[in-house]
Amino acid sequence: MNQGQIVLLSSLLLAGTAQAATPKYVFYFIGDGMGAAQRQVAEYYLQQQKKDPALRLAMDTLPVTGITTTHSADSLITDSAAAGTALAAGVKTNNGVIGLLPDGTKVTTLLEQARDHGMKTGIITSTRLTHATPASFISKNPDRDDENAIAEEFVASGVDYMAGGGYRHFINKASGLKSKRRDDKDLVTALTKAGYTTFISEKSTQNFMYYQPKAGEKVFGAFSASHLPYSLDEASKQATPSLAQLVDKGISLLSLEGNKKGFFMMVEGGRIDHAGHAHDVAANIDDTLAMDDAVKTALNFYQKHPKETLIVVAADHETGGMGLGFGKNYYLKLDQLAKVKQSIEDKTQKIYTGDRAAFYTTIGQQFGLTDLSANEKKIIEQALDVADKKDLTPDENQWGEYDPAAIGVAHVISQRANIYWTTYAHTGVQVPLSAIGVEAQQFGGFKDNTEVAKTMAKIMKFNIGA
Repeated sequence: MNQGQIVLLSSLLLAGTAQAATPKYVFYFIGDGMGAAQRQVAEYYLQQQKKDPALRLAMDTLPVTGITTTHSADSLITDSAAAGTALAAGVKTNNGVIGLLPDGTKVTTLLEQARDHGMKTGIITSTRLTHATPASFISKNPDRDDENAIAEEFVASGVDYMAGGGYRHFINKASGLKSKRRDDKDLVTALTKAGYTTFISEKSTQNFMYYQPKAGEKVFGAFSASHLPYSLDEASKQATPSLAQLVDKGISLLSLEGNKKGFFMMVEGGRIDHAGHAHDVAANIDDTLAMDDAVKTALNFYQKHPKETLIVVAADHETGGMGLGFGKNYYLKLDQLAKVKQSIEDKTQKIYTGDRAAFYTTIGQQFGLTDLSANEKKIIEQALDVADKKDLTPDENQWGEYDPAAIGVAHVISQRANIYWTTYAHTGVQVPLSAIGVEAQQFGGFKDNTEVAKTMAKIMKFNIGA
């Protein structure tokens, strides 16, 4: 979809939504950790790479914009469990809690209401399916880390389409694949018995891509043991489906002829958050662009059904405290990021084994760090010194919970781009909201994250919360 088409669709929005009572097709995108800086730097990088200063992220072209606060019930800085619950059910809860009020009362979510109203439903994520944000739409658990129990709730959820990572919580050790279960339960077999077509592990990716859904079918896909790989790391391999491909297949399944009541699809770009935690600018940008490709896929569907579709792009919180600029400099040098070939968290941790010459060769090849300045060399050497002192616990305020050698590389890359970070955790800053389609205008303005869910519930005539 080009810029002109989106402008046209915006006109259709203004002209056509008054006649529609409720949207038939709903896409609810959640960028985990995706604050304003993350969206902005991804757009700047895209413009630079495409040599087109007018180019926009698809999510930044949506005609209705807003901003939301994100605090939880017990902290001004939320975690993804509390934020996910707010976006799913319109209520505040404590950090770490999923689908429950602080007193333990169960809450009803948008997706559960969609299912109970006869709509087809989908949960798509680039993280483990049992991770906090996707789990918030179907789970009731006081501990977000109880992922084995959360997996059992997915089996019983009745959701028509579930796709992401994290098969380790659905299979047992007898399967021969990596399992995190402490019991012998085989949840994949349980899903099959419940009528799901299942796709498990990277080896199932090709079959999934060729799969043609049929009316009445339900699909479960978990393509990696833990999270799906960073988009940056999958640029040449495509071992697992992209977020856009997962959305496209979901549309094929959930919009089949005969589905008279439409669908509700929650899509999480989850690894934006992980890259923020690791101060990984390049991976952060790449996964934001991957989520934007998924938004484009939804917009292509919207083009065919402009008077029946609602697309909302939200975020649960910002991660890392990304700052675009630092010190006395008035510039960003995003061209430096084009040299980066791999992520910090998944590919760079633990590659330093004490051989400094080998480490410098690797970071030269994978990050373009072949011409380190004296200050950059000092940063790397300090990190390696800490890594070499295996009996000394690194200062988490300086290195987070990551390998100091990898974080040293991350900080050099960030400084080259003139991008800095304030924390290895989340921040309390407000996050952007965008929308297009039926009743999209109701999402404009300043809101709390609970109001996003309540607004959607009002439009859909759902009863959510406690």
